[in-house]
Amino acid sequence: MHVRRANVADIPAIRDLDRSSPTAAHWSLQRYENLFVTTNSQSRSERLLWVIEKEREAQPDTPSKTPETLGFLMAHRMEGEWELENIVVAEMARRHGLGSLLMSAFVAHVRAEHGTGIFLEVRTSNQNARKLYRRVGFEETGMRKNYYSSPLEDAILCRLSLV
Repeated sequence: MHVRRANVADIPAIRDLDRSSPTAAHWSLQRYENLFVTTNSQSRSERLLWVIEKEREAQPDTPSKTPETLGFLMAHRMEGEWELENIVVAEMARRHGLGSLLMSAFVAHVRAEHGTGIFLEVRTSNQNARKLYRRVGFEETGMRKNYYSSPLEDAILCRLSLV
């Protein structure tokens, strides 16, 4: 498995993963494309988009190995804090530690950048994500009533302090 920064060529695979996950943020193509456009106003703000991939075995009709995108993580930095906006692992690759690998790489990045903390919202019903966040060290700090739609659901607020 390999975690790396995403590039524009990764957008189709990221969108496929996004659409296949009912708990994903479901961003538009334009919103993903805008992640790769920089402006002067982004000097104090940064978006991070990483993918986790696995090399596919070479097939007789395709001799070269091409990576298969199995997940992605998207986060936004504002000043010294980061918000985890989206993390998705392909359904067939879940329960193999890929989410933990993405989260560990993200937390290491935030520490290296001297970030003070990470926060996120998660659906109350998303028990697997909540377990992952607790394993990484997040604390559940509050709730937002009726935060999510389709279906209407509360959000659990989580925070990982790095100071």
